[in-house]
Amino acid sequence: MATTYAALLRGINVSGHRKVPMAELRSVLEGLGHRNVRTYLQSGNAVFTTDTDAPEDELNTALEDAIERHFGFRVDCLVRDGDYLAAVAEACPFPAAELEGKQLHAIYYSGPAEPERFAAIDREAYRPEEFALGDRVLYLYVPDGLGRSKLADVVTRPSLTKGLVATARNWNTVVKLIEMTHED
Repeated sequence: MATTYAALLRGINVSGHRKVPMAELRSVLEGLGHRNVRTYLQSGNAVFTTDTDAPEDELNTALEDAIERHFGFRVDCLVRDGDYLAAVAEACPFPAAELEGKQLHAIYYSGPAEPERFAAIDREAYRPEEFALGDRVLYLYVPDGLGRSKLADVVTRPSLTKGLVATARNWNTVVKLIEMTHED
């Protein structure tokens, strides 16, 4: 049975570093046997369909290995199926439809984001900014955008995310990836 996934690449095409042209990324994914490969923006979002029943972590590793072979550097990737992405959006505790895309972000993790990792954060000190945890995701509400957020700096500290791959997407991208994974 075919499944459509989104591949979220972390930290590429930023300030001219770790350049991964989207046409080449599509070729890498096709070289892994995936089909109907599409990319979104230049920041490392790809959607593909595959008939394999490999778990997401195996798809992650295969893509990371293929990128390293092709580009000469390793890139952390998270592969998530379209149903998971839709469930994340559905579970969002913030009024996503009422917000601008730059005000709401999903930080996807490679594993569970246990509440105890974030328990020491004084949430009141960062109001009106807020965050909430979900299934391998942290929802981040930043009314003035990510670039001005003090809370974003705190919730992304390496000490809090140790042992996890984390990559953030604004809500516009979250919605677009859901649409793309459900086009087939």
